[in-house]
Formats: sequence, structure tokens, C-alpha cells
Amino acid sequence: MGNIYDYYAATDDRQALALFEDDCMDDPFGTLGLKGADPYLLLGTVEAHLTGVSEEQVEADPRFCELLNDPEHEGPWLVSLTDTLRDALAAATPERLLETATAWTHTEDGGGQDPGLLADLLERLGELARDAGPRRRLYCGMSL
Repeated sequence: MGNIYDYYAATDDRQALALFEDDCMDDPFGTLGLKGADPYLLLGTVEAHLTGVSEEQVEADPRFCELLNDPEHEGPWLVSLTDTLRDALAAATPERLLETATAWTHTEDGGGQDPGLLADLLERLGELARDAGPRRRLYCGMSL
């Protein structure tokens, strides 16, 4: 069985942690469960492609996969996603997301992956981002 990644929106880190620590992920904004969609391996490349900045610049953002719960905890873990990613996903067309997915499949982490499946995943993340709007932030809960 693979890792589980639950993507969701919350008004701020405090609310995100409260939802996450309830362990039910019954949040008011909708949870998107995506098995195998590791934000560390996927979203830096996606954000860089969608925004035109380097992956190094993406990863320098303090909110890029920032661990929000206790680092000594052996899981599950909660990380924040950048507002830039949220906005880029919300604005992206399906064609742009397919282009981004195809670019990711040419990376070391994405080699051999189906760009159509990844584009579908990105479209669902885009829906979450549009629903979140500028007043909510995106998060990923990860468990083994």
C-alpha cells in the first residue's frame, strides 16, 4: 500500500492543524485524497512550470511543503502549499495543466508516468484551488 496524500483548504495554519489533528479530515472546504501525489516530488516542478520561475525559487518560499506539525511525530504529517501554487492552479486551463503534466513526466521523478492521469490530478487540485480562492490556503496531509 502506498502513501496517502489528502489535499485541502483552510483559512490559516491554525485551522488546518485543527482539521488535521481531528484525524477525520471532515473539513468544510472538501478534501481531495490523491494516493501517490507527493507534494515534495510533484508540486515544485508543477509550480515552476506554471509560473515560469525556477524550482529553486519555488522551494525557497517558506510555505513550500513547510511541516506544520511536530517534526518528532512519526506521522501523519501536515505541510503547507504556497499561495503562488494555489493561484497558478486556479488560473490554469486544462490544456496548460496537460502541458505541465507532460513536462513533469520528463523529470527524474515523473519518468514513465502517464501525463493524462497527472493532468487529471492537477485539474482536481485546480478545482480545490479555485474553491479556496485568495482567502484560504492549501495544505497536504500525508500518511503511510
